[in-house]
Amino acid sequence: MYPTSIDLAIAAWFHAHATPLVTHLMLFLTNVQSNLAIGVMSAAIAVALLRKRDMLWLATLALLVPTGLAMNVLFKHAFARVRPVFDDPLLTLTTFSFPSGHVAGATLFYGFLVAYLWERAELPAARALLVGAAVLLVALVALSRIYLGVHYLTDVVGAAAWSLAWLAIVLGWRRGRVAR
Repeated sequence: MYPTSIDLAIAAWFHAHATPLVTHLMLFLTNVQSNLAIGVMSAAIAVALLRKRDMLWLATLALLVPTGLAMNVLFKHAFARVRPVFDDPLLTLTTFSFPSGHVAGATLFYGFLVAYLWERAELPAARALLVGAAVLLVALVALSRIYLGVHYLTDVVGAAAWSLAWLAIVLGWRRGRVAR
């Protein structure tokens, strides 16, 4: 899988316009949304769900996030796309590029949170705020990965797309269990 001309142009633009301050901000954003961070946050939510004895939501989280992250690794190996390469990289990684694991993890985790909190939010404005916050967080993760030069635009878009599909499948499974 080769990068498109849009991928290359966007990667080159961000790399050419990198500044130390923005680079530090993007490193922070990418680190607080790493797969490790998503795993820790998921574990904390799992403990809370276990304490509430909300086994269906717990099963949903357990099916969604760990399985989704494992699938992302399989996709990376199936596509075997090389990461962007620069003479003076901001960050260097040796794993494959497509799809972005950070974006997949953020999409799955924040998608789960939106679905869980959606049922508890009664006001349309609260629901809109939930969705908006999740979209913003995923977009910031995607932007950080492109800015740092470790992903192309299509890597982050592809990760968000397949993760939303997996989210829909798992939430559909959950809905089928609730309907019983």
